[in-house]
Amino acid sequence: MPHSTNKELILGIMVGTTGISLLLLWYRKVCKPRTAMNLPKFLSLGNAFDLVTSQDEMQDDQGTAAIYQGRQLQILEKLNELLTNMEELREEIKILKETIPKLEECVCGELGGKTTAHRISPQHRARKRRLATVQSSGTSNSSEEAESEGGYITASTDTEEQSFPVRKALNKCVEELNLDALLQKADNLRMDESKKMESFELLCDHKEKFRDEIEFIWRLVRAYGDMYELSTNTEEKKHYANIGKTLGEKAVTRAPMNGHCHLWYAVLCGYVSEFEGLQNKVNYGYCFKEHLDKAIELLPAEPFLYYLNGRYCYAVSKLSWIEKKMAATLFRKIPTSTIQEALQNFLKAEELHPGFSKSNYMYLSKCYRDLKQTENAMKFHDLAEQLPCITKEDKNAEEEMKKYALP
Repeated sequence: MPHSTNKELILGIMVGTTGISLLLLWYRKVCKPRTAMNLPKFLSLGNAFDLVTSQDEMQDDQGTAAIYQGRQLQILEKLNELLTNMEELREEIKILKETIPKLEECVCGELGGKTTAHRISPQHRARKRRLATVQSSGTSNSSEEAESEGGYITASTDTEEQSFPVRKALNKCVEELNLDALLQKADNLRMDESKKMESFELLCDHKEKFRDEIEFIWRLVRAYGDMYELSTNTEEKKHYANIGKTLGEKAVTRAPMNGHCHLWYAVLCGYVSEFEGLQNKVNYGYCFKEHLDKAIELLPAEPFLYYLNGRYCYAVSKLSWIEKKMAATLFRKIPTSTIQEALQNFLKAEELHPGFSKSNYMYLSKCYRDLKQTENAMKFHDLAEQLPCITKEDKNAEEEMKKYALP
């Protein structure tokens, strides 16, 4: 039976039941004013109504009428509340009905793109070379494990390459650098999008030497986040996110007053949440916000923090009714924010660093569009289009802007 038919039937039953109840009340008052009567209340969503107990045979008509009037008001209030909830549910179902037909296409697209994504993975070449070596060694004909250059375990099967999160071999001749020179070089390499992997490998080459240095640790956490962004394979992404989060937790524990530690731990918590169920996803969301707020407190002039906070506020402001109810059920509190809060954070990022990013302009445009300020929305939309696409996030922003049209 269609959903609309079900809802109409339910509403019909409730309305019919209400009518019968009111008829009985009229009959009791007009036709049998001195006869006692047991009248059950409705069972509402909150179980607020209990069964009505027997009324005293000797109650006067005025008292009985007052009691019945109170009951009627309660019934009507609960019916109104129920109808309101059902209307909201109808809207949610409408959204689901529009989304579900696209699910098959998305799944097919994901499955169809699996092979391509695997080939362009940033670890593909290193993995392929290692697997060729393992297969030529004659130690396995079907499925076995072998240690890769990076110290991780890889495997091969008869039919296809397994996708495991391994990285390229460490440099055989590691350049001897002191800590300051190493950090400067890693930071400089990371400024070029095409050299982020090289920056990651440089830090890994010196991990044993500087593993207890806080300035080194948070940069390594950041580098694992970069590798998460660069990877196109789900297992690799999960691998980098989990290692980065673990290192980030170590960093904030050892240096609770270092804003960069809180910043990158928050970012890696966000990455890990992508692979979690609803409850853990919400938990990581609270963790992300907690450490982001701490980072803002410690680094008030860092524009990236306000951009991230704007993203968080915008996402929370867009939570659906069902998502808010689920969060309240699981945690007894609902994350709250508004479009206006998100806007203020994006504006702060722009104030601290004009032209901060294409994505920041895109979100400014979306906020103004939601606030019905078309002129400002167009202004920042145009500014976003003028910035070149350099990072992956820039490309995502470019695609996002194509999805909505401004008048």
